[in-house]
Amino acid sequence: MAKINVLGVIPARYGSSRLPGKPLSDIMGKPMIWWTYERARVAKGISDLIIATDDARIVDVCEKYNMKVMLTKNHKTHIDRIQEVSDCIDSDLYLVICGDEPLIEPENIEMLIPQETPHEKYYVGSSMRKISSPSELMDPGNIKIEINSKNECIMMSRSPIPFPYKTVLFDYLKLVGVECYNKGALDLFVSKDAGIIEKIEDITLTRFIENGVLPKMTMLPTSSLSVDTEKDLEKVRLIMKGMDRCK
Repeated sequence: MAKINVLGVIPARYGSSRLPGKPLSDIMGKPMIWWTYERARVAKGISDLIIATDDARIVDVCEKYNMKVMLTKNHKTHIDRIQEVSDCIDSDLYLVICGDEPLIEPENIEMLIPQETPHEKYYVGSSMRKISSPSELMDPGNIKIEINSKNECIMMSRSPIPFPYKTVLFDYLKLVGVECYNKGALDLFVSKDAGIIEKIEDITLTRFIENGVLPKMTMLPTSSLSVDTEKDLEKVRLIMKGMDRCK
């Protein structure tokens, strides 16, 4: 079986609306993007790893810490940014680790890599985990999802879905910031305008669903916390301090 060439890409945007400068936020003396990079760097199966950013300040920090970086255009979504990378660097698959996942475990990143090169024209893989608390469920920053019997995502929303009308005996699921694409899927994304659901919910992955491509979901045994707000950042700092004390 031929080895799959997998390029790991960490998209990093400086201008976050809720937490400006998020990738450079300090966590125990290092920028958040460094923590994400270090965790992704040791994941098995990744052929190479690069940070993709549109901001020179992030480039400067990456170079300071000897992290491979590419300066891209200013894009509306992280998938547009990955597609630009795919135009410059050829690979069988592009494994995306969002820069706001400083707690993501390398083993969970590895779970998104298929055993063989996907045969689909448009391959989209994404990840999920169970929601563990009511506050997490109600937070619009957490993208909730519904899947079918094939573990394909059929719906995403910032609202709690599905609605517990007939039963409460199920687990709510949320999106995790690890994704995998082939070149065809990335090119499809940039060739299509945002659909009505994407415009309403502001969830980029819904563009695939609205165009008939269902992301294949992988359940991750993780409690990783993505950083969307200052409160999330404080939680991550406390977790990191606790981990450091346990060493």
